[in-house]
Amino acid sequence: MKLTNIKKILGLIIVFSLLMTIVGCAKKDEVTPEPTPSTDVETEEPLAEEPEEPAEVIEIKLAHYAEIGHPADLAANEFALKVEARTNGAVKIIVYPANALGTPDEVLEQNILGTVDMSLPTQGHLSKYSQKFSTVMLPFAFEDADHVYRVLDGPFMEWASPDLEAQGLVFLSNWDWGFRNITNNKRPINTPADVAGLKLRTPPEIQLQAAMEALGANVSQIAFSELILSLNQGVVDGQENPLSVIYYNNVFEAQNHLAITQHVYNSMVNVMSKEVWDRLSEEQQMILKEESTNAGNEMRKMMQEQEEDLIGMLEEKGMEVTYPDKTLFKDMMQPAYDRIAEYAGKENVEYLLKIAEENK
Repeated sequence: MKLTNIKKILGLIIVFSLLMTIVGCAKKDEVTPEPTPSTDVETEEPLAEEPEEPAEVIEIKLAHYAEIGHPADLAANEFALKVEARTNGAVKIIVYPANALGTPDEVLEQNILGTVDMSLPTQGHLSKYSQKFSTVMLPFAFEDADHVYRVLDGPFMEWASPDLEAQGLVFLSNWDWGFRNITNNKRPINTPADVAGLKLRTPPEIQLQAAMEALGANVSQIAFSELILSLNQGVVDGQENPLSVIYYNNVFEAQNHLAITQHVYNSMVNVMSKEVWDRLSEEQQMILKEESTNAGNEMRKMMQEQEEDLIGMLEEKGMEVTYPDKTLFKDMMQPAYDRIAEYAGKENVEYLLKIAEENK
C-alpha cells in the first residue's frame, strides 16, 4: 500500500475518535428529569386533630349516704361517667358516697348553702323545707313500685318542685330507696299485735314514728351509725328500713326476724344548687336532666330486680321472713294519718291521697 493511502486512513481514524469523545461529553452534560411519583404508592395520612380542651371545666360535688356498691352508688357513678362523656369533659361530677361529706341532713343543708353542688335526699329530709314532701311517706299510701312512680314522676313533682326552687335547688329526677320493712329479735311478725310492745328504732321522721306507734311499738330515735351497736346491746329490739339497707349495712348480723310490711315508701330525689345550674349552658342542663333521669330509672330497675334476691340472701344469712297481710296494718293507720296531717298540713295529706287514688 502506498504511504499516502496509509496516512489518509490514520487521519480518518483520529477524526472519528475525536467525534466520539465530543458526543460522550455532551451526553454527560444532559439533565436527567426527576421520576414522577407512582399513584400506587400510599401517602402518609395526616395526623388526626386532638379534641379541644373545654374552655372551662365545671366540677360538681355529688354527695349521698348509700354504701359503696349499693344500687344508688352504682347509679351515681354511671351518671358521672355519662355526663362527662356527653359534655366532652366540660362537666365532671365527683361522687362522695357513704356520708363522706356529712349526714344526709347536713349534706342537704350544704347543698342549699352552695358548699355541696348536688345531693340525693329523701322526701323525709326535704320535708324540713317543704311539707309537701312529707306526704309521700304516708303509711300504706301506695300499692307497689309502679304506682309510686306514676305519682312521683307526674302530678306530685309538678305540685312540689316549685318549693325546691324557693330553696335555691333544681329538681333533676326521682331515684329510688324503697319500701320499708320491720326487723326484730323477739318474734316473727304476722299481725299488728306482734308489733305491739316491741322497742323499735326509727329515724326522726314523724311519719315513721307515727306508723310504728299506731301499731303499738315503743319508738326510739337512734342515729343510724349507732344502730347495730344498739341492736346488739338490746337497747332496742328492732328497726325498720328498706331491704337494701338491711342487707348492705349488715343489719342481719343483729336481727333474726324480717317482716315484709312495706309500710312506708321513700326515695332519693336528685337535686342540685341553682347557682351551679345557672353556670351551665342549655345543652349541658339538658344533658344533666336526661342522664339524671336515666340513672334514676337504672337504680329503680336494679332495686326491683334485687328485691327477691335480697330476701333470699337475708334468709341465707339466718333471718326468718314473714309476709303479713298489709290491709290489717293499714286499717290501724288513722292515728298516724292524723298526726302526720298536723305536721304536714291536712290539705297536703288530702292532696297526696287524692293523686295516689287517681293514679292507681
